[in-house]
Amino acid sequence: MYLLKKYLSLCWFKNNPIELSPSKSFMWKAVIFYLISGIIVESLIADPADGTLEVSLRTVMAFSSIATYLLVFKKWQYFHQLYTAIFICENFIMTLATLTEGLYFWLVMKHYEYAEEVSIAIGVLLVGWYIAIVSYILRQAFLTKMSVSVILAFSYFVLTYGLPMLFMDI
Repeated sequence: MYLLKKYLSLCWFKNNPIELSPSKSFMWKAVIFYLISGIIVESLIADPADGTLEVSLRTVMAFSSIATYLLVFKKWQYFHQLYTAIFICENFIMTLATLTEGLYFWLVMKHYEYAEEVSIAIGVLLVGWYIAIVSYILRQAFLTKMSVSVILAFSYFVLTYGLPMLFMDI
């Protein structure tokens, strides 16, 4: 629980992911949580088979993107710390997104006129926060300027969410 709290504090831009030492089982539990929660969310939106495929593609893209960043910056030794940091924070944002879906459903059932606008606004806020978190993690890990870390975080977002979504539309 202590390690989870340390990783979750990254969502509030505290701690340095490089200073945290996750066990391999902790990292894999974060990945499994990501897969299960992602499949549940995507299955609510689309066909369960399509949702499973899209989440699997996102996971592969996440591994590939982080590995590429680590190779380019010559920081391969930090793979477990960086991957765990990003996935724990991603799981946190995914949980908030799931709650947002629940709120949207509740607002629709209550016939709230601006249910869609509220849901979209929260979604935009969550995506912005997610990119900021990933940018912070990458900046801490690679010791780059903020502009470089924001570009890397945005690229990571496009690679892990945009490409699989595009693939699913084909």
